[in-house]
Amino acid sequence: MKTLASSCLAGILLAGCATTQSVQSWQRTGDPIADGKAAVEHGPKRDRVLWEYRTAACAMRRGQFADAKQLLDDALVTLGGIYGPDKDAKRARGYFSPEARKTFIGEPYERVMAYYYRGILYWIDGEPDNARACFRSAQIMDSDTENKSYSSDYVLLDYLDGLATAKLGGDGADALKRAAGESRMAKPPECDPGANVLFFVEFGNGPAKYATGEYAEQLRFLPGNSLVRSVRIRVDDATLRADPCDDLSWQATTRGGRVMDHILANKAVFKSATDTAGNAAIISGAILAGQQGRHSAADEVGVGLLAAGVISKIFSAATTPAADTRAWDNLPQYLSFAALRSSPGPHNVTVEFLDASGASLANLTRTVAIHVADPPRDTVIFVSDKNG
Repeated sequence: MKTLASSCLAGILLAGCATTQSVQSWQRTGDPIADGKAAVEHGPKRDRVLWEYRTAACAMRRGQFADAKQLLDDALVTLGGIYGPDKDAKRARGYFSPEARKTFIGEPYERVMAYYYRGILYWIDGEPDNARACFRSAQIMDSDTENKSYSSDYVLLDYLDGLATAKLGGDGADALKRAAGESRMAKPPECDPGANVLFFVEFGNGPAKYATGEYAEQLRFLPGNSLVRSVRIRVDDATLRADPCDDLSWQATTRGGRVMDHILANKAVFKSATDTAGNAAIISGAILAGQQGRHSAADEVGVGLLAAGVISKIFSAATTPAADTRAWDNLPQYLSFAALRSSPGPHNVTVEFLDASGASLANLTRTVAIHVADPPRDTVIFVSDKNG
């Protein structure tokens, strides 16, 4: 009995040691892109994709598209390979290792955004075919929800699929019809294959993750927020409006169940059961050991129950059912799109971010000069309320 107890105790202690978090090994500068790259290079490997996501979003908003491409390409390579054997993910499914030890790839809405941003970058580079492939891949990322009512229901992804198809000389009608049918907010503009100035618009602060349940085993989402409710774009004498087409808070909260949700629920049951069993064994063992004479059979049984109870309590303490709340925390709340036809050459663009009453938020207004490319290349402009 003593040998068995010692062996079990040693095994649990070793499992507990594996969860120790590493100390940050890089110095922060205050620059989100420099710090993000340092985190990618020197931080825990399991967080690499998370930092690539965050840093790519910052690079997009600064117009540092080469950096964003490199970061997203690396993240998507990991994302593409993670569905095979992954030791960290397998370990996280065990009772004694937390979910946060697995390689981060994000929830469906986070993976969707990685492909969405990469699609925009392809279109900026004059590759609408590759952009379309990314938008389709993004829809696949959203298709693994448990509730199929909300599967692959991003309006813009289908709309952009249809628009790119039409620009490439194909028939994008089916994708455009899906986009119209999925719309719960503003509908995207009429599809115009001849539109050569494209505005990809985002604004607001995306959803946040938190954990609930007795053992923090249930992953939940706080909705995002946004003072901005719409965007008005002026190109010379033309005026466009970009209202929200997709809401990332909606996408996060309608994702359906994850495989990990069921694993964590089982971990929580195991933790509770072993804790309760441990209490019962310790109490029973103490009563038996205290009521009988020394070296009696009851005394031996009582001591055995005490030891078993202690071991059961140790197992309970070492079980880690907590949900992984690591998050791509600089995503927007809303996605939108606008497009128009314009002559090649220089043009002035003014972007106004509007509040719920339709008033312009003056501190966010931007005026920039653009140069519209010659056909057939599109001029793509990424608009964010966080543009640097």
